[in-house]
Amino acid sequence: MLLEFRVRNFRSIKDWQVFSLAAAKGNELVESNTFTTQGPGDFRLLRSAAIYGPNASGKTNFLSALESMRSIVLESANSKRQGHPLSIPPFRLSKETAQAPSEFEITFLLDKVRYQYGFAATARRIHEEWLIAYPKGRPQRWFERSLNLQSDVPEYRWEMGDKLLGEKQVWQKSTREDTLLLSTAVQLNSRQLQPIYDWFRETLHVIGVGGLNPEFSASLCDKPEKKQVMDFLNAADSCIEDISVEEKPFDPKLLPDDMPEGVRDVVSNEMRDKNTLDIKIIHKTPENDLVAFDFSEESDGTQKLFSFAGPWIDSLARGNVLFIDEMHDNLHPNLVRSLIGLFHSDKTNPRNAQLIFTTHETSILNQEVLRRDQVYFFEKNKEQASELYSLTDFSPRKGRENLELAYLSGRYGALPYIRPLRYSPDGVRYSPPQAQSRESA
Repeated sequence: MLLEFRVRNFRSIKDWQVFSLAAAKGNELVESNTFTTQGPGDFRLLRSAAIYGPNASGKTNFLSALESMRSIVLESANSKRQGHPLSIPPFRLSKETAQAPSEFEITFLLDKVRYQYGFAATARRIHEEWLIAYPKGRPQRWFERSLNLQSDVPEYRWEMGDKLLGEKQVWQKSTREDTLLLSTAVQLNSRQLQPIYDWFRETLHVIGVGGLNPEFSASLCDKPEKKQVMDFLNAADSCIEDISVEEKPFDPKLLPDDMPEGVRDVVSNEMRDKNTLDIKIIHKTPENDLVAFDFSEESDGTQKLFSFAGPWIDSLARGNVLFIDEMHDNLHPNLVRSLIGLFHSDKTNPRNAQLIFTTHETSILNQEVLRRDQVYFFEKNKEQASELYSLTDFSPRKGRENLELAYLSGRYGALPYIRPLRYSPDGVRYSPPQAQSRESA
C-alpha cells in the first residue's frame, strides 16, 4: 500500500514534489473511496487519485520518475548493465540542478510495517541511499550511505543499523558506486530486504510511460481468469463472443515496412528464437456464425480495454498499486468512471488495491465520484518547472461546488495557455494567452 512518493530534480520537476495517498479529514465517500490499515499507527488511505493538468505540465514525467526509481531498484545490480548510465535526466533549465543528483523517496506499507526508502543519484553514481523501517511505529534506520565529494577520492560514509541482519560488510563491499545497496543485498540473499525488493517488482506497477502491452491480458486467456477478461470486455458492451490466443514463431514479415533495415535486422535477431502471441477477437454474425478478427483490426478503444483487462484484474486480486498515464485515451467517459468504480468497492477490491492515473477526462471531476483529496493538479511555474498540488488547497465546498466547472473556468489553475490563431498575409500569428495560471488567478 502506497502512502507517499516524493521526487525532485527529474526532467521537468525541479523542487520536491510530494504525492500522498493519506486521506484528509472529511467523511465524504469514506466507506467506498478510503480504507484503514491494520497495525502500528493505523492509516486511512485513498483507493484512487486522479492527476490533471495541461499537456507538457509534468504529469508523465512524474510517472516516469516513479518508473525510473522502480527500474533502478530492480536492475542496478544486474551485471549486464554495469557501465551503462542510469536513466535519470535532471532538471536542465537551472545551473544549480543540471549537474546535481535526482532524488526519490517512497513510503509504503508491507505486512503491517511502514518503510521509507529513497536514494539520490546521477547517471553515473549513487550519491545517497537510505532505508527506515517502522515495525512498532518508531523509526529504525536499517542503513544509510552518503557520498563525500570533498575528499581527494570520493568515498562513501556508511551507517549499517543493528536491526539490519545479515552479511552487512559483504553487501557493503560488493555495492558498486552505480548500484543500490538494496539491490545488491537482495542479490546476495538478504532475506530481510527481499520483501522490500519484491514490493517494487510485484506490487508497484506503472503503465503508459512505455506503452500498454496486450500480452499480459492474452496470457490470462489460457487460465481460469479468461472468464474475468471476457466479463471485463463485455461490461463495456464490446459484443465479443470469444478470444483465441495462439503462440507462433516470430515472423519478420510482420515488422513495419518503413522500419530501417539496420533496426529490422537487430529486432529479427533478438526475436529469432522467441514466439509471439497471435490474438484473435471473435464476433458473432446475426446468423450466429463466428468470425475471427486480428487484434489489430479492432478499434483503438477495444485494444486498449483488452490491454487494461489483465493489469486491472491482477491488481484487484493482489492488492497492487497501479499507476496509469492518460487513462482516458480512447475510452468513453462512462467507461472510465466504471473502471475507477471497481477500485471503490469492497466487493471488487477486497485487498485494497490503489489506482493513480493522469487524465484530461473532466466528467469524473465530480464529488459523487472522487473525494476532494483524491484530485491533484500539475502545472508549470515561471521557471518552467512542474509543480504538483492538491484540490484540497482550494477548500471547495463539500458536496456543493461543481468541481468540473470550477476547474474548466480556471479556478484551480492547471489549464493550458491557449493562443487563438490569427491569420495574416505574412503568416500565422498568436494572440496573448487567454488562460490564467494558478499564480495569476
